[in-house]
Amino acid sequence: MKFKGQTSFYKGKVRDVYSIGEKLLVMIASNRISAFDVVLPKEIPYKGQVLNQIAFHHLQMTNDILPNWLMISPLPHVSIGYRCEPFKIEMVVRGYLAGHAARTYKSGKRELCGVKMPEGMVENQKFPTPIITPTTKADYGHDVDISRAEIISQSIVSETHYEQLEKYSLALYQRGVELASKQGLILVDTKYEFGLYNGEITLMDEIHTPDSSRYFVQEGFEHCIANNIPPKQLSKEFVRQWLMENNFAGKEGQEVPEMTNEIVNSISERYIELYEKITGVDFHKETVIDDQKLVNVIDAEIEICLNNLK
Repeated sequence: MKFKGQTSFYKGKVRDVYSIGEKLLVMIASNRISAFDVVLPKEIPYKGQVLNQIAFHHLQMTNDILPNWLMISPLPHVSIGYRCEPFKIEMVVRGYLAGHAARTYKSGKRELCGVKMPEGMVENQKFPTPIITPTTKADYGHDVDISRAEIISQSIVSETHYEQLEKYSLALYQRGVELASKQGLILVDTKYEFGLYNGEITLMDEIHTPDSSRYFVQEGFEHCIANNIPPKQLSKEFVRQWLMENNFAGKEGQEVPEMTNEIVNSISERYIELYEKITGVDFHKETVIDDQKLVNVIDAEIEICLNNLK
C-alpha cells in the first residue's frame, strides 16, 4: 500500500508505520504477535483492532498529563498522528514483581537496570513503590536493559529530558492503575515511548495495551499471593509461558512450537476479553475492507490532518 504524500515505510514487529512528509505518521496495527522479540508465525484475529482501540482510549484518558502523538483513528486498527523524533529508550514501569523482574529475582539478582529490589519478596508481590527499568529501543532483535546512569552517561537522553520522562512515566502509570482498578483489574507493569514534536516531549505509540502491559484480575489476587498461586492475568505473559513450556525463549537454535488453531483462538479471545475489561464496553469485530478502500479512507484523512497542521 502507498498513501498520499508517503515518504517512507517501516514494518515493525506488530505495526506498519508510514511517514507522510515530515510531520505526519499513519500507524496500522496488524494481527501479528511477537514474544521474546520474535514475530510468531501465525496472526491473531482482531489483535490489531484491540491494540489500536485500547491505545486510543488511554491516549484520550491521559492527554491532560502530557501531549500525545494521536490526531485521529479513522478505522478500528488505524491511527494517524504527529511524527515525533523518538527517544532511543523505552520507559518500563513495574508495580509488581512479575515477568522479567520475577525471572531476574529468581536467578538470585536483586538489582534490575540499576534499581534495587527488596529482599524477601515473592513472585507477583507489589513493590513498595513502582520502579522504572528502562530498555534500549531496538528496531530489530532484542531490547536491552539499561540503567538511568548509563542512559545519561552515554548521552542517549539528556539528564534534563530523562528526569522529565521519569515524572511522566510514573504519572501515566498511576493514571493507568486508577483506570484499571475501576474495571476490576491491576496494571502490573507497562512501557511508554516518548519523542519530541516541535521541541516538546510527546507520548508516542500505544499505551496500556496487552502488548505493552501486564494486567492481573483484582478478584482473588490477594488469595493467590498468600498461597503462591499464579494470579489470573490478561496479557501476553501467558503466551511467553506457553512458549517457554515448549522450549522456546527466543534463543538461538530454538524453534517456535506449532501454533494450533486452538492456541491462536485462545490468544484472540484473551485479547478481546482484555479490551472489554479495560474499556467496559462490548467488542465489535471490525469489518474487513480491501486494500484499495483502506487507502481511500486513509488518504482522505491524511488530507484533513495535513490541512490542520498548516
